[in-house]
Amino acid sequence: MLVLALDTATPTLVAGVARRSGGGGVEVLAERAVPSGNRHAELLVPAVREALAAAGLALSDLDAVVTGLGPGPFTGLRVGVVTAAALADARGLPVVGVCSLDAVGEGERTVVTDARRKEVYWAAYGADGTRLDGPGVLRPEELAARGPLVGDERFAERLGAAVTPAEVSTAGLLRAAAPLLDDPSSAGPLVPLYLRRPDAVPPTSFKPVTTT
Repeated sequence: MLVLALDTATPTLVAGVARRSGGGGVEVLAERAVPSGNRHAELLVPAVREALAAAGLALSDLDAVVTGLGPGPFTGLRVGVVTAAALADARGLPVVGVCSLDAVGEGERTVVTDARRKEVYWAAYGADGTRLDGPGVLRPEELAARGPLVGDERFAERLGAAVTPAEVSTAGLLRAAAPLLDDPSSAGPLVPLYLRRPDAVPPTSFKPVTTT
């Protein structure tokens, strides 16, 4: 099975192509991890094209699409989810979504990523990689971590412990999506995982427009 994996939940977007064997093994054929800030819409499709070209494949060769659902910023998540849905629909492929934090690191760990507003997104995992708690969002000082910390090392001081640098990866996305790829009919709708309200809010009052 040839799978396209996408994630736009962090400031570094990921587009990768991997081959998944019948036994669940994953061989990453190509991956593009692009520092994107708020430019996901501009950079994601070119990254997909580059990953496919590097793997020597075309969209018509793919068998499935996996996308990260967050948590992450509103605009970034929408770009990734809509792109994954559109590509899958165009080729008649199954598309499955996973929590992006599930694709960071392996084994027992607590994953932390930048949630802005001086907060982190977090989730805790057992030795077998099963998510035990989260995802959630809070200030680093309030987090009671389970196991080693992995993710955004910039929060180490505020967490009071070392953080092993790690990001969302193609291999991690396929690992998280394994049960759904085995049975795509069990996948739910692609709903971005938002843990708080957006920064932008509609105005509460409007200035009248007059003409003379």
